[in-house]
Amino acid sequence: MTGIASLIPQGTPSALGVTPGMTEDAEAYAATGGYRDTVGAAELLDRIAGAGLRGRGGACYPTAAKLRAVRDAGRRPVVVANGEEGEPGSVKDRWLLRARPHLVLDGLAQAARITGAERGYVYLSDDTAAERVRRALAERAPHLPVEIVHTPHTYVAGEETAVVRRIDGGPALPTAKPPRPYEQGVGGAPTLVTNVETLARIALLAVRPDLGHRTARSTLLTLAGGDADPLLAEVPYGRTLRSLAQAQGAPEPAGALLGGLFGGLIGPGSLDLVLDPDALAAAGAALGCGAIRFLGPDECPVSLASAALSHLAAESARQCGICVAGTGAIREAVAALTTGTATPDITVRLERWSTSLPGRGACGLLDAAAGTAGSLLRSFPHLVRSHLDAPCPACAASAGSGDRLTVAVPGVALPAVAHRRTSAPCPR
Repeated sequence: MTGIASLIPQGTPSALGVTPGMTEDAEAYAATGGYRDTVGAAELLDRIAGAGLRGRGGACYPTAAKLRAVRDAGRRPVVVANGEEGEPGSVKDRWLLRARPHLVLDGLAQAARITGAERGYVYLSDDTAAERVRRALAERAPHLPVEIVHTPHTYVAGEETAVVRRIDGGPALPTAKPPRPYEQGVGGAPTLVTNVETLARIALLAVRPDLGHRTARSTLLTLAGGDADPLLAEVPYGRTLRSLAQAQGAPEPAGALLGGLFGGLIGPGSLDLVLDPDALAAAGAALGCGAIRFLGPDECPVSLASAALSHLAAESARQCGICVAGTGAIREAVAALTTGTATPDITVRLERWSTSLPGRGACGLLDAAAGTAGSLLRSFPHLVRSHLDAPCPACAASAGSGDRLTVAVPGVALPAVAHRRTSAPCPR
């Protein structure tokens, strides 16, 4: 990862302060409006609803509705900042915890005010992020007892029921639903499990109501692939995927893998889709965690799909037989395409699995595998057919090329002096 940028239009402040090498301290953060309860809890909730803020963890669920559900659950709730990024192509949450820990902690405190929670957790696996959060808590803790909970890094560790299970002392593995955490979570209490970027945007909405729409309708993206260096960027909704590829330095992508491993593959004809959760969903894709991997002009999408499926199969929690069998079968079928050993009925089997398997596991891993297969068939049918006729040179060239999916977190330097002014918690 070599770049951090704001792709917000020129002259418009970057809501999250996306700046290379930055990290904030408590004094600078508080001096620009942080940690102040300038608005009542009910009014802040209305502000969040009015702005249309959605969760940035992958599901894009309306944040206000989630807050209300926890608030109204009938018992004293718990709030959790979920900073565990299971998607290998996403770095935004770890960057926020490393560079903007006070913004996240302030958002956690604001969520506690809205829901009535009296304790909070920061849930993560990244050691550097944990160090930055501890430092931030030592500088100035919010008016909320906060505990840091470590988890082993896996694809499923950030799933909300896995988060609850780990905080309660168990393994970070999903559980059957219902109940969902908002009904019965940590210690049996109603629990808000919220992505750290969502919390950061709640903190911004608390201080800058005039920027509500802008705060809710911009997002952090991890852009990678396309034979260019990865880029972490803050981007307003409405930009085309093609323009994002150009900004990253991949001007002629052959398609993209959206939402980490969850949003599916799209072909070059879909690159003029706009960055918007509803527009992408209408096109059969998903923004998910905001990770977008572009295909290089000479890169085979079948090979990329195979790499994604191999990762998913390896990361299965192995609790659900249908997931173990289904994900493994899809992985083997697409792997056979890459080696030219697939049987003629493979497209029929992949199509059947892509429609029959989603929703049958305890978490979204099986859905991601089925979705990857289905999107490969929809977006690149001619290439799938060509892999039945002869081995693919591009697939052969990429075989054994190592981890093609993981992106490194941009560097964040600690302040040389404990109370040095850095960037503001919200734009001025």
